[in-house]
Amino acid sequence: MLRISGVVLPGQKRIEISLTAIKGIGRSLSRTILKELSVDFNTKSDALSEDDQARLRARVEKELTEGELTRKVSLDIKRLQDIGTWRGYRHRRKLPARGQSSRRNARTKRGKKKTGLSGRTVLTKT
Repeated sequence: MLRISGVVLPGQKRIEISLTAIKGIGRSLSRTILKELSVDFNTKSDALSEDDQARLRARVEKELTEGELTRKVSLDIKRLQDIGTWRGYRHRRKLPARGQSSRRNARTKRGKKKTGLSGRTVLTKT
């Protein structure tokens, strides 16, 4: 049972895949880290030696992960809102911030459709 950055990595998966359980580490960064440490990608998480575990833990601590990453992202969004940028305005209104159309789409970001009293859908201009 390998624990890195407060996350218990899945033991039966390959180390390349199990590192992606940590927020902020994807496949590409996982491969880069393992190449640096010269650890085989196909090794299972449980099969790592204590030395490899310690080196991996030390290397992952250098990256922005989990709570630190979440805090940085939220502070970046808050900064955009404070200085009054277009992206900050879109974040404040819970609308797509990267140029997507929002008249008919953006259900994930805007939430469930709002209906009138009769039950028919109401189109709102945004």
